[in-house]
Amino acid sequence: MAWKSSAMQICRFLLLVILFLPHGTTSSVLTVNGKTEDYTLDTQRGFQESLECAVQNHTREEELLWYRGSGKVDLKSGNKINSSSVCVSSISENDNGVNFTCRLQRDETVSISVTLNVIFPPLLSGNDFQTVSEGNNVNLVCNVKSNPQAQMTWYKDNNILNLEKNYHQIQQTSESFQLSITKVRKSDNGTYSCVANSSVKMETMDFHLIVEALYKA
Repeated sequence: MAWKSSAMQICRFLLLVILFLPHGTTSSVLTVNGKTEDYTLDTQRGFQESLECAVQNHTREEELLWYRGSGKVDLKSGNKINSSSVCVSSISENDNGVNFTCRLQRDETVSISVTLNVIFPPLLSGNDFQTVSEGNNVNLVCNVKSNPQAQMTWYKDNNILNLEKNYHQIQQTSESFQLSITKVRKSDNGTYSCVANSSVKMETMDFHLIVEALYKA
């Protein structure tokens, strides 16, 4: 009968589809510390963090790879199959924003990443002692690292610096806070303080400026 013939053809077609479906397609899912999606890990300087990657829904032994940024992390032989962990110790401000990525060895498109968000107070540095002749220009550069970003202010002799137009100029980037003085006067002599105020802590660095008078013959 016609309907039986059609039904048999449909069954044969479905059987062929099943037989020729690609085998070994990845159905495994990776987790890091129980999370199934990329995430940001808040931490602090001096802390130690453990990241454990595990394979979910696997039907066979799966080898795992770890990367720090673009560099592969060396793993011991017993720390690769189905689950793998890395320990990030003595965390510093330089680890802020670093990505750790766990991947399947047989299919590196299957991956999950953790980004470190390292909280630390302002770190200030710079040339804290400068001598300049009267009438010359001078730059006081306060290098700053902070997470979260700090609010920056210049003080002179313990008072907020009164900025004069076309005389003082402030330039700020994510890592520096610069005070420029055009044609310094003898009255500019003194101690300038770079003050960084973040939600973690307030830090201060002093810059000592000595203005030498010009002696005319």
